Amino acid sequence: MAHRLWSAGMQTLVQMVYPPRCLSCGGLVETDFGLCGTCWRDTPFVSGLACDLCGVPLPGQSDHAEHCDECLTLARPWVQGRAALVYRDRGRRMVLGLKHGDRHDIARPAAKWMARVSRGMLRDNMLAVPVPLHVNRHLRRRFNQAALLTQALAAELGCDWCPDALQRVRATQPLEGKGRAERFEALQGQIRVADSRVPLITGRPVLIVDDVMTSGATLAAATEACLAAGATEVCVTVLARAAKDA
Repeated sequence: MAHRLWSAGMQTLVQMVYPPRCLSCGGLVETDFGLCGTCWRDTPFVSGLACDLCGVPLPGQSDHAEHCDECLTLARPWVQGRAALVYRDRGRRMVLGLKHGDRHDIARPAAKWMARVSRGMLRDNMLAVPVPLHVNRHLRRRFNQAALLTQALAAELGCDWCPDALQRVRATQPLEGKGRAERFEALQGQIRVADSRVPLITGRPVLIVDDVMTSGATLAAATEACLAAGATEVCVTVLARAAKDA
């Protein structure tokens, strides 16, 4: 009882010295890890009907799983996919802040947004794994933003997670500016399950986590690696989905 009171008192003291700030604009907010009303309104959250495979927003309403034009023409190796945000405006800025700006504070609230759209994909005994960085890029960046999201998301969903289940076989050139075919060719066979982690993957469903989905080439390579290692099925979830009309 005394410990709880001490913890509550310390939390109050910290909030008095360092009051909660909006993740986007830095303005004062009522709780930690949140957005102010204006930034929440202007953040492109995915709500309503979305593609069941990639999470991109779709027009209209439906009681059934629907797929976007891209997912109707391009086979996806995973069974379901979700996105919390559209990759534009404030959504894009927050992703880039997490990825390149050392804004680790974005990971926990982002995981809450991802959990909101991903909870329906949760299976019994599901294992969450992040899309990996090549070791050279990991050393330069010092962290893997997908792993930060995965750890926080697993806590929200109450599932197991493994930060190093997947490995990049070799360093690939940055994919920015490349077309769909180039992206898939560059990533083909470039992700594998670490030998020591195969028993962890075999016979269970896997949830692959990343910060952004553009073409889906990276997620496809990661999914194929998990399936080759014996995963029963794979779902994917991302913080933001790049949309053509965004």
